[in-house]
Amino acid sequence: MKFTRIGVIVLDSVGIGELPDAPAYGDKGAHTLGHIARSVPDLSLPNLRRLGLANIAPIGDWPEEPKPSAYFGKMGEVSAGKDTMTGHWELMGLRIETPFRTFPDGFPAELIEAFEQETGRKVIGNKPASGTEILDELGEEQMKTGAWIVYTSADSVFQLAAHEEIIPLEELYAACKIARRLTMRDEFSVGRVIARPYVGQPGAFKRTPNRHDYALKPPAPTALNALKGGGYDVVAVGKINDIFDGEGITRATPTKSNAHGIETTLQELRGSFRGLLFVNLVDFDSLYGHRRDPVGYARALEEFDRAVPDLIATLAASDLLVITADHGNDPTHSGTDHTREYVPLLAYSPAFANPSGLGTMPTYADLAATIADNFGVGLNTHGHSFLERLV
Repeated sequence: MKFTRIGVIVLDSVGIGELPDAPAYGDKGAHTLGHIARSVPDLSLPNLRRLGLANIAPIGDWPEEPKPSAYFGKMGEVSAGKDTMTGHWELMGLRIETPFRTFPDGFPAELIEAFEQETGRKVIGNKPASGTEILDELGEEQMKTGAWIVYTSADSVFQLAAHEEIIPLEELYAACKIARRLTMRDEFSVGRVIARPYVGQPGAFKRTPNRHDYALKPPAPTALNALKGGGYDVVAVGKINDIFDGEGITRATPTKSNAHGIETTLQELRGSFRGLLFVNLVDFDSLYGHRRDPVGYARALEEFDRAVPDLIATLAASDLLVITADHGNDPTHSGTDHTREYVPLLAYSPAFANPSGLGTMPTYADLAATIADNFGVGLNTHGHSFLERLV
């Protein structure tokens, strides 16, 4: 074993340039980091740049770091799709050949009728929509009628919005479990059912941190299962536990924001786990990428960058910290969907003497293979380990 602990931080949606097949997904020219740097000229990420971020791919007019303190590279996605579950599952070793089902015209009447009957409330909405715009459109009606707001997106999701003062959280969560059961049928199948609670008055609605995801189980064992089966800790922070439906997780902490996620990650790294710490920081995607807000996205990146020195200070020579992403979400691109991109890879340990470039790895699953290799656990994956290159 080279490292006693590995921390993987997923900067949700922080892509670093279009994949070769991006045009097939409508994402020709996408470059999340590059376009944020171009749109927000004062973007400042000194700590990530010292690690080698600008050495991975062109980002604005930033020069490469002459002596980066981390190994740097980028990973491609081979799975079909560009959603959160597909990206995370591939990071942990899977290859998803069939994309999750989406509903660009809303959900079938049969599904909605069954949901209404079982929950005792009517449904309004039932269409693809932005999570904030649908509240502006239908939130007041929900407050008057008590009807569910159901909506989807370009992702494979059944989203259920409910005003916390009109529909109690417990009822919302129970309804999501009903929706999860109903959408297990192949013709209705979605990757995730998501509770989207909110508060406020018309014109000033605001989502609360009480979101909860109800995901499908991964179709095969991942690196998380392998580690747990090998007796190692697998600590999940943020929505990781939801994405994997608890599979392979030994301990989980949900988070309310990037700031909360960073704080929780620091607490875990200052602790004494032995194995994997797997973190998702979701605000980049949910608050800024989907809402096409490059300035907000830039400020969120700077918030994380300021935390990098504290994260590094928690590490021993036997620790490895990996910073990566799960897909892109270029806030300058058309629409509100994710974008099909490479993801960055920064690998740091105090033990590294002279880190260098890792190049372009063909699949996110190379990370899973590396983790499994490090801990000596068997994993059936198409990825290939780069552990021996980390010296």
